Amino acid sequence: MDLSRHLRHFIVVAEELHFGRAAEVLGIAQPPLSQSIQRLERELGAELFDRSRRQIELTMAGRLLVGEARRFLAGEERLRATMRQAGDGELGTLRVGVPPEIPAVTLHALLRHVTEETPGLRLELHELTTPEQLRRLTSAQLDAGLVHHPVGVPGLRSGPVVEIPLGVVLPRTSPLVLTRPGARPGSRSWEIALADLAGHDLVVFPRETSPAWYDRMLDACRAGGFSPVRLQHARNPEFLLGLVLAGHGVAFEQEAIARREPRLAWRPLAGAPLRRGICVAWPERPAHPAAARFAALAAGVLARDVTAGTSQAAPGTSPSPTPRPWSVVYAP
Repeated sequence: MDLSRHLRHFIVVAEELHFGRAAEVLGIAQPPLSQSIQRLERELGAELFDRSRRQIELTMAGRLLVGEARRFLAGEERLRATMRQAGDGELGTLRVGVPPEIPAVTLHALLRHVTEETPGLRLELHELTTPEQLRRLTSAQLDAGLVHHPVGVPGLRSGPVVEIPLGVVLPRTSPLVLTRPGARPGSRSWEIALADLAGHDLVVFPRETSPAWYDRMLDACRAGGFSPVRLQHARNPEFLLGLVLAGHGVAFEQEAIARREPRLAWRPLAGAPLRRGICVAWPERPAHPAAARFAALAAGVLARDVTAGTSQAAPGTSPSPTPRPWSVVYAP
């Protein structure tokens, strides 16, 4: 049985809900199309269309099959394209999702490293939030995605997890910065405790962007003595920085994000209570042959380069020493 051909016929009939129109779209006669659907139903052991009414309708099994059929056909096409490219000595194109907040220096390092280590692989990047990436990964529209950990989606694998210690972003005119003129990078007085932020509003991404991390962050804030007076939500890193600059609250981010705006200061949190995990996820089936390799390369780049550079120094102070690398945890 040519399963792919029968599934293609099924998709067109499911879209048209009319065998005559579907036959015209496919360029075949209606009787062979009806026979193709009947054979598919016998093979799967389920009726896919309710033919008892004047206009056919999808059954529950048929509605479930629509998504599965599209994923199957997309995976087959992906496999054929990859094999053709492999035959030409190439690894093909890896469709990768990246989060909007990824620093430019990290993205540049990642692209350069992948080019050096896997010259036969081309990256096709898509700027997407974690929920958007997970939806596209499960529907075979992406081959891999740089997402917040934990992933928690069946059918996806994940690579090494990099933990990003976050600091607090606040205006340079904030009393928390101005009252510590002698503080030097690396010293305890350079750090800010969560309890020091009491009375401030907090600018944060919406909960639906990453519910598990959102709840964990607020729990850590309360445990550290900081219960934000009000929450302001920002989906875009630039909007987040703008709200902080305008005095609408403080934010928790990695240093590279804060350095985009020179009128803002970044300080590490005492005890590093906030660590955001990030990893590469990819579908178990069909998996791109380069997905696991890309996950390992990305983890190495993130661990070395995302926090590379020097910390922001207060006026009159020296740059901080090179930050310590993140810890890398290998997910099972």
